Amino acid sequence: MYLLGIDIGTTGARALLVDDNTGAVVASATSDYPLHTPKPQWAEQDPEDWWQGTIRAVGQALRLAGITGKDVRAIGLSGQMHGVVLLDESGTVLRRSIIWCDQRSQAQCDWITERVGAERLIRLTCNPALTGFSAPKLLWIRDNEPEIYARARKFLLPKDYIRYRLTGEYASEVSDASGTTLFDVSARRWSEEVLHDLQVDRDLLPEVYESPVVSGRVSAAGAEATGLQVGTPVVGGGGDQAAGGVGNGVVEPGILSATIGSSGVLFAHTERPTLDPKGRMQTFCHAVPGAWHVMGVTQGAGLSLRWWRDNFGADEMELARRTGRDAYEYLTAEAAQAEPGADGLLWLPYLMGERAPHLDPDARGVLFGLTMRSRRQDVLRAVLEGVAYSLRDSLEILQHEMALQPREVRASGGGAASALWRQIMADIFHTEITTLNIAQGPAYGVALLAGVGSGVWGSVPEACRATLRVVDRLAPDPQRAALYDRYYQIYRALYPALKDIYKAVARLTAG
Repeated sequence: MYLLGIDIGTTGARALLVDDNTGAVVASATSDYPLHTPKPQWAEQDPEDWWQGTIRAVGQALRLAGITGKDVRAIGLSGQMHGVVLLDESGTVLRRSIIWCDQRSQAQCDWITERVGAERLIRLTCNPALTGFSAPKLLWIRDNEPEIYARARKFLLPKDYIRYRLTGEYASEVSDASGTTLFDVSARRWSEEVLHDLQVDRDLLPEVYESPVVSGRVSAAGAEATGLQVGTPVVGGGGDQAAGGVGNGVVEPGILSATIGSSGVLFAHTERPTLDPKGRMQTFCHAVPGAWHVMGVTQGAGLSLRWWRDNFGADEMELARRTGRDAYEYLTAEAAQAEPGADGLLWLPYLMGERAPHLDPDARGVLFGLTMRSRRQDVLRAVLEGVAYSLRDSLEILQHEMALQPREVRASGGGAASALWRQIMADIFHTEITTLNIAQGPAYGVALLAGVGSGVWGSVPEACRATLRVVDRLAPDPQRAALYDRYYQIYRALYPALKDIYKAVARLTAG
């Protein structure tokens, strides 16, 4: 039998089939869909695109594996966090989803903070109100599209909309719910106090489960659309970061993951809720029952390289089309031709504002230090280095302010496929970077959760121990690390120097 992990990413839906006996990946498929940016710093997607992408990806994965839906033992769901899906009383989507990287809701964040109180909000939810989170987006709709909000009968997160289409159930789980600003992360339940203060109806919210717990079963409609079997159990699953933590084996103290997907995340397992009083690092429930995690997020990590590819990488994309290779392989190979430090170029990856450590929706991307000597490969390397500098910002907080000292940092996500990017992280972090035998991220993590929920393994740590092992290690180079330390100090000085200018630009481009 097989376990199916489905991940609703920012760029596409992914389906992954795992042998429930060996833990081996037997097939995977991805189906892309568009991202809409109707205004600067806005980001939306159509939930129907997610569903159609899921149908295509699941069907292709089943065909590649040579199996049918009857062979799938259980299903786990993961996805981009924080997106707002509103459904009317018939279950119809009312508008495009405002997704995680959208920055339009600062006024609502300010209102939430004033209404609840900054310290009280962190006490109740473990986090401040951030534009990336769900509640500010929900309130933006209430403030700006009241006719839509009045018709809403249910709010779901992206992966939970797929659960609804698969099973007919309105359900979520603790890790994804943690990113809504409506959830009591310490108690692992919706916060009645916050809901009361924000005047959000509890009936708008789904039931919440622990991540390995069965939350529904594939319905007749879900089976007909996907080829899966009626009655197949679907577990709670996890938000993409918690699910990725499981897929990376970050299910015990001392292990840290550094993930470069569309966003970049430093992720640490904790045995209790561990807070950053300044709110720069987020504390959420883990997909491991009874555990939590801390993470620092770079909004525009892989998005930075994607932005470059989409706007300046036409030759690489055409070459990739002809050869069947990934365009990113050609881009990172070109970056490898530049020297460490990129001849003085520095990239601030704030294409969609920034979370850790600045919590600034007005921040903008910056390429600093251009001269007549600057070459294309220098710019590409600067992009890779800038993302690693941004992740180091979070590492500094974890190590020096929150006393979380990792014994191992595991690289994952699309960026981890690049040995160059992994080495840059090792040098900038001053830490050995490891990779695992399986690099499938959130989709693999929720497949393991599906295995726990269906009885293949007795616990999440047991599932990880049975399937994951380190296969590669990259140590930092002392000379490069010392050079990067000097550049990092310049990198850190740029944001404070530009903060007020960012706000001026934001005012000019608003509306």
